[in-house]
Amino acid sequence: MTTATRTPPLVGALHVHVMPPWEAYDYEFVRDRLADPRLAAAGVAIQVHRAPLLVVPVGGRRRGTSRRGGYVITEQQLVAEAVCDVLVELGRPDFPGLRIRQASGPKPPGPCWVVEWGDPAPDGDPSARARFYGYSADAIAAGRFSLPPPPAASQPDPPSGAPLRADAVMRPASARLTT
Repeated sequence: MTTATRTPPLVGALHVHVMPPWEAYDYEFVRDRLADPRLAAAGVAIQVHRAPLLVVPVGGRRRGTSRRGGYVITEQQLVAEAVCDVLVELGRPDFPGLRIRQASGPKPPGPCWVVEWGDPAPDGDPSARARFYGYSADAIAAGRFSLPPPPAASQPDPPSGAPLRADAVMRPASARLTT
């Protein structure tokens, strides 16, 4: 007998946990790829389901580089809205210009949602985009970096009927911040 796995539907309120950055399961992985590793310690770990993920702020200055933007990718719009809401509630100036956009790309396959902050990312050259996100020259040279997927061909309207905009911050009433 074979069993298929699928993403379970989201029902009711999401419980979003904010934790110290070093509790993120990817803390060392991300820290070791940043031009300014101190930014990892300045971030936060956000747990929506099982694994807390590191969310790295903009800023830093080391070896002439700085992180000008950041992102979190999720497969579900409600989760993206909850992450954005939590970052807004934290009120930190190093997560400026929070916005949500729909994307499609190979990881994850199909449609996904991207929470972004900071300056708009440059188009084109992956190395330039990696520098924009604060990756080190060694990580870039070795190809040890990840980038958000490109925007989806069309952006559907959210459930409220209001169109998604690049400057929109969606604050769902169902998301709760817990620490």
